[in-house]
Amino acid sequence: QVRLVESGGGLVQAGGSLRLSCITSGIAFSISFMGWYRQAPGKQRELVATITSGGSTRYGDSVKGRFTISRDNAKKTVDLQMNSLQAEDTAVYYCMGRPPCGLDAWGQGTLVTVSS
Repeated sequence: QVRLVESGGGLVQAGGSLRLSCITSGIAFSISFMGWYRQAPGKQRELVATITSGGSTRYGDSVKGRFTISRDNAKKTVDLQMNSLQAEDTAVYYCMGRPPCGLDAWGQGTLVTVSS
């Protein structure tokens, strides 16, 4: 059974930092495409950052230069370091895993609230 569990969300002031972590199980992590997405109230889910099995990264335009995605294949975790947070970053953040021959798996989400 595939499980993705996010942690690290919370309330932070604008300009502050948070680090999200996603712990996975039941997935061929080292060969899976991983990512973080977010959904703000009343908006569609959007890409935050992705990382390939080889470590190549991609970021949404609104977070470039502020957020960093990383993965630890030994621990089967993918993290999202978020700096210079803005009120517009307030959302539920979801971890996503995409194995080579399987369906996308999603975590339950963790809420990030940035106060201005």
